[in-house]
Amino acid sequence: MNEIISFCCFLALVILLLALDLGVFHKKDHVIGTKEAAIWTAIWIGIALLFCGFIYLKGDVIHGIDSVERLNEINIKHHHGLNLSNITEENLDEGIKTYRHTLALEYLTGYLTEKALSIDNIFVMIMIFMAFGVEKKYYHRVLFFGIIGAIVLRFLFIFAAGALIERFDWILLLFGAVLVFTGVKMFLERNKKENIDVAHHPVVKFLSKRKLSTTEFHGHDFFAKIDGKWLCTPLFIVLIIIEFSDVIFAFDSIPAIFGITQDTFIVFYSNIFAILGLRSLFFLLESIMDKFYYLKIGLAVLLAFIGAKMILPFIFEGFHIDTGTSLLVIVGILLISIFASIWFPPKGAKVQTVETKGNKKSED
Repeated sequence: MNEIISFCCFLALVILLLALDLGVFHKKDHVIGTKEAAIWTAIWIGIALLFCGFIYLKGDVIHGIDSVERLNEINIKHHHGLNLSNITEENLDEGIKTYRHTLALEYLTGYLTEKALSIDNIFVMIMIFMAFGVEKKYYHRVLFFGIIGAIVLRFLFIFAAGALIERFDWILLLFGAVLVFTGVKMFLERNKKENIDVAHHPVVKFLSKRKLSTTEFHGHDFFAKIDGKWLCTPLFIVLIIIEFSDVIFAFDSIPAIFGITQDTFIVFYSNIFAILGLRSLFFLLESIMDKFYYLKIGLAVLLAFIGAKMILPFIFEGFHIDTGTSLLVIVGILLISIFASIWFPPKGAKVQTVETKGNKKSED
């Protein structure tokens, strides 16, 4: 019951934040500049860190831990790896404190991992917007509704994966193998040029063949009534394609966080806070994404590391990399890839051009 109550409170908080975002702070369509994006990025990160502080101080309420038996049950169920052999009812507070600290560290590591992996997804979003010629003032609206869809999809994916892991431990081995494979693939294809063929995109072809869409934009509307019939506008098509890209992205990011914590609620909370701040991060990084020359390599190594972390315990009994060490490694990987991009850019490096058939755009 405690889990349901705490989860419902979290969902209420998310709904409130989204309502304030679109209903109060972004009622009018406008181009979001770097300064505004930086402020909102700081706000969303601040909210995520405040929630981390809540977990650090009151994390036991998530699972309603009020006894040694319950603490041991949750520790074993979610594989936290805490040594609670000396914890009794008399010093239960000490055990709960240790549990809270571990939970907060898992949340923070999961949040950082999701945030880092989402940067790669941002570049895909930029390409989609540019390929369809969407006006910048409508970016926020599309991303807002895209994130609502992402929250629903993440809920389904995460709790389904959590249920499978709870029943079949070997799912973690499968997740680990997928992450290592994805990491190697990302490394090998790091210099591959992406391209979006608007005219022949499956979603565009599906809707146009059935005469369900129009090729003309109608402001920020997703649907327009033309000759008495409601049709999808290109803005709605962009929204659908972004949702599909998020589904593909989730197949990498969600297993990665399960490699850090098997507590489904912490996976969900860290994941949602990371994607809530994705819009502001998008606008902040939009003009400098091409400067991260070694980001793909860093993310590839990050995925391979988490994948190996999940696989090795199945090979070597007792093998374990604690969450604190994982956090340091992940931060180290990201910092090295970012600073290497700044200090040692490839010779003759130029701003990457997004190529699309039928609609070519580039950023200087």
